[in-house]
This record gives sequence, C-alpha cells and structure tokens, in this order.
Amino acid sequence: MDQKSWLPGAPTAIVAAATAAYSMRKIPTNPERHPRMKKALMIWGGWGGHTPRESTERAAGLLRGNGFAVTVADSLDALLDPAAMAGLDLIVLCVTMATLGTEQEQALLAAVRGGVGLSGWHGGLCDAFRANPEYQFMTGGQWVAHPGNCIDYVVNVTRPDDPIMRGIRDFTMPNSEQYYLHVDPGNEVLATTTFSGEHDGIAWIKGTVMPVVWKRRWGQGRVFYSALGHTVQDFAVPEAALILERGLCWAAK
Repeated sequence: MDQKSWLPGAPTAIVAAATAAYSMRKIPTNPERHPRMKKALMIWGGWGGHTPRESTERAAGLLRGNGFAVTVADSLDALLDPAAMAGLDLIVLCVTMATLGTEQEQALLAAVRGGVGLSGWHGGLCDAFRANPEYQFMTGGQWVAHPGNCIDYVVNVTRPDDPIMRGIRDFTMPNSEQYYLHVDPGNEVLATTTFSGEHDGIAWIKGTVMPVVWKRRWGQGRVFYSALGHTVQDFAVPEAALILERGLCWAAK
C-alpha cells in the first residue's frame, strides 16, 4: 500500500509511525512461528560437597544457551511461590539430602504430574529428601552407596539411538563417584555402568550392571536423571555435559 494514498499530506514522521503501526497489525500470532520462551526453575541447596551452587550455575548456562528463561533459587520455598511456579516448563533440583516439607512436596508432585518436566543429576535429585518415598517414586531411583568413593569408571551407552545419547560412545568418568542406586524397573535406561567389586570389601557386587542415565514419566510430566555430576568438575567431561544438556531440554518438552 502506498503511504500517500491513505495519509495524504501528512508529515513524513507521522507517515512513518503510522506505517510501522499498520505493519505490526499484520504480524501473524501463530505460536508455532513465534514460540514462547521456555521457563525453568532451578533450586540448589543441601550438602555442599556436591558443589550445588556451582553445578546449578553451570546447568543454568546450558539452559540459557538453549533459549530458556531461567530462575535460580536457593530455597525450596520457591515451590510455594505462585509467581515462580507460573508457566513453568521445567524444574531442576540440586539439593542433596535436605528436607522437603509436606506442602513443598505436594506442590512439586502436582506440578510434575500436571506436565512440568523434572530433571537433576547425581545426589542433587536421587539422594535428595530421603524421608519422602513418593518423591523417590517420581524420580525413579535412590542412591545407597558409592564403593571406593572417587574412582575412575566406565559409562556404557545402551541406547545410542535415543536423541539424548546420539553420537555418544562409551566413556570414562575420572575421579568421580560411581553410584549404586535402588532403581525403578520402569525407567527407560539410556546408559549403565558395571561394578568391579574391587572396592570397600564388597566383592559380591562384581558384575552388577547399574543404570546411570534414565528417563521416565510421572503423570503428564517428563523426568530425566543422570548420576554423573559429583562436583561441577564432572561436567568438564564433554559427554557428561552433553548428556545433561540434552536431558534437561528433553524433560522440558
């Protein structure tokens, strides 16, 4: 449309402003063409030996690099904050041990059941809230031991066809905790590790194959877990960082 045909005699500045306003009206509002920015709430705390703040900040950077709006909190009371919880796509926990109150737990369970994704790593998700079995039911596992403490161990990719694991081959985690977990048989396991039985005098676990990375559903929500990430240094291993990044994004869908 010619500007002069619909604003005859108007000053140039007015014509330009009116033209811009008219153009804005024609911008389509199809959400597929203009997707909403995904929103994540990350909560850190609990035992400090797992570098919860530093590891959460590292993971927050991964999410922001994928276009997420990220809120980071250091209190589980964020689960009770309507403003923090509104419109969430993902909740990420890095809170080893600690205590989850009744109202906090119910808010978390309801959010995930209703479709909000849940993710975490190492003890920050699957050694959190030892007194809350329904929470453990949701996450799909609970830490019980790490024989030998910090050792070198191999992670075996069992689902190379899965988008989270695509292109990743078996790799070694150096000087980290090889988690022995009690796990839900309903988990979709993406990677495992095998115990040697050489540590802490518990030779009878030799040959035990243990899930390391898995995904699952809880109601309408997606749950992703990686046992990798004893400290933030673990994410210097490229495979560990990539698995976490992809898993976080998967859970948010």
